[in-house]
Amino acid sequence: MSILNLADQLKYERNHGIANNSLKGKKLGMIFQKSSTRTRVSFETGIYELGGYGLFLSSHDLQIGRGEPVEDTARVLSRYLDGIMIRTFAQKEVEDLAKYGSIPVINGLTDYAHPCQVLADLMTIREYKGSFKGLKMTYVGDGNNMANSLIAGAVKLNMEIAVACPKGYEPDAKIVEWAHNNGKLTITESVDEAIAGADVLYTDVWASMGMESEKAVREHDFKGYQINSVNIKLAKGDVMVMHCLPAHRGEEITADVFEAHANEIFDEAENRLHAQKAVMVKLMK
Repeated sequence: MSILNLADQLKYERNHGIANNSLKGKKLGMIFQKSSTRTRVSFETGIYELGGYGLFLSSHDLQIGRGEPVEDTARVLSRYLDGIMIRTFAQKEVEDLAKYGSIPVINGLTDYAHPCQVLADLMTIREYKGSFKGLKMTYVGDGNNMANSLIAGAVKLNMEIAVACPKGYEPDAKIVEWAHNNGKLTITESVDEAIAGADVLYTDVWASMGMESEKAVREHDFKGYQINSVNIKLAKGDVMVMHCLPAHRGEEITADVFEAHANEIFDEAENRLHAQKAVMVKLMK
């Protein structure tokens, strides 16, 4: 909660022209093994606005992309930088950077989790709903990194969460077990069941980055796992709709629902900047 409170403060300062140089002179290395729009621009802008400097490090330009062990990269970069943000495929790569490095490591996304996105999501929910008390969040789609992280975030803040996904596409089993032991989670194949009574609806693309070869199979398997003008009526009247972007209109969400809730979705996208600035200040100051 302290990160969300700091994110609110940083957003207020930015909107009112109040400079914050909390990370003056600090250097953030940004390793990208997966391409990005929001992650790169928000982190690079964020570190700059806090008085620091961001270095874009493509895996094509680093020795890590040519086989150098992660543990060696971690120890070298720790001598140059004050923090690392990495957006990659394997969760183990992030954990090894943290294990062998001596500076903070931020998970910008892995195939397992997307914690920075969920911090922005939670920040946006609180802006629109005032608090998390008594809320039900519903996620429709693939039980991917977004589903895993949303489950963790919702349970930590005592929200009920329902996940609608086809059989065989469920979220990580360990996260599901943890959530059942610590909060209220429903996993169902029924989109209507999951959406019923929801305060927040969330969806993501059917085929995430790196799954392009599965696109045809997933289009078949996820048919019907969509937020649209019919099933949204099952949710609360003041339901908010969220999407981590990019959105494939006509697949996981219809164009009319997307545009009707564009304010929430793009406030959510903006809040990536503020939430990540809060993370950097917490870890690097």
